[in-house]
Amino acid sequence: MTDSLSSIDTEQVKDYVTVSLADQQFGIPILAVHDILNEQRMTQVALATGEVSGVMNIRGRIVTAIDARRLMGLPDRPAGQKSMNVVVHFRGEPYALVVDAVGEVRGMAMSAYERNPSNMDAAWAGLSQGVYRLDTGLVVILDVERIIGGLLMEKAA
Repeated sequence: MTDSLSSIDTEQVKDYVTVSLADQQFGIPILAVHDILNEQRMTQVALATGEVSGVMNIRGRIVTAIDARRLMGLPDRPAGQKSMNVVVHFRGEPYALVVDAVGEVRGMAMSAYERNPSNMDAAWAGLSQGVYRLDTGLVVILDVERIIGGLLMEKAA
């Protein structure tokens, strides 16, 4: 996010799809979300990075699935626990973020927005736009461009 906090309209409300990973709430800007799907059958990809869960066929398109838990350095999902997929687009290509659960679309007032706390894990800070401190807890806002762009840069290096 390039705006300085002083230039942000604190009355503005932004909408996010809330998701959970290991009991932590995250938000994905709703404008970045193209689809939400239940758990899908995946095909493993040889030599893929650890964050890539595999690929799936969604309406005839092959979509790379990225395990958000692994991306965020969280322990793997317990065996048997269902997951969901949040499909986002990056440079015209669809990618699925595999999450534990999808919550609601929630409007959050910019007055509750803060830049990443200085004590936030460096891996999380590198993948988030900031946080919202709500009565229900902290919601970390994921930056889709950093997530997908970072993985593609890793692969290119």
